[in-house]
Amino acid sequence: MTAIVLRNPFARFSLALFALVVLVLAFGPAARAADASPATLAMTGFELLEDHPDAGRHEAQQARLKLIEDEFRTQIQQRGLYMLVDNAPHQALIDRVRGGVEFLYRCPHCLAEIGTGTGAHYVAVGWVQKVSNLILNVNIEIREVATNRVALVKSVDMRGNNDESWIRAVRYLVRDIDDKRKANPRYGL
Repeated sequence: MTAIVLRNPFARFSLALFALVVLVLAFGPAARAADASPATLAMTGFELLEDHPDAGRHEAQQARLKLIEDEFRTQIQQRGLYMLVDNAPHQALIDRVRGGVEFLYRCPHCLAEIGTGTGAHYVAVGWVQKVSNLILNVNIEIREVATNRVALVKSVDMRGNNDESWIRAVRYLVRDIDDKRKANPRYGL
């Protein structure tokens, strides 16, 4: 039998193909199971970028930034897109880095420092750009910590400067990430 396999190219190919199929069947499910656990994500929060600051609305908008950060975290967690890192043990680091720049989203090395400090695979920063009380957009950028590569950038336009429109925009943003991840399991990674 061995002599036939050694002399016959088709038999060698068939044996190699059989061995490959056995390996894929044996190790394929384990590899898929390892990929099934979501990557870790450090969320640095949302920032407000205003073209025309309005002191009368400042407190309400700061509260909305916290509101949409909480909603983003909830939606990401519920959908299993990433495993969120608890910021509490790393809050001093986040505050120190954030205090040194005007906007975190404009500072890739700052995000890398936060991501490395938290031990996360990815780090996210969000910002709301307010053009007027009618025209706003919410943005998210997710970077891979090890390479500082932008893994995902999304922006959603919203109309109206109120809690409902901000929440709805974040929910749409996360739902769209989830839909695209279902179609492409490496989306945002």
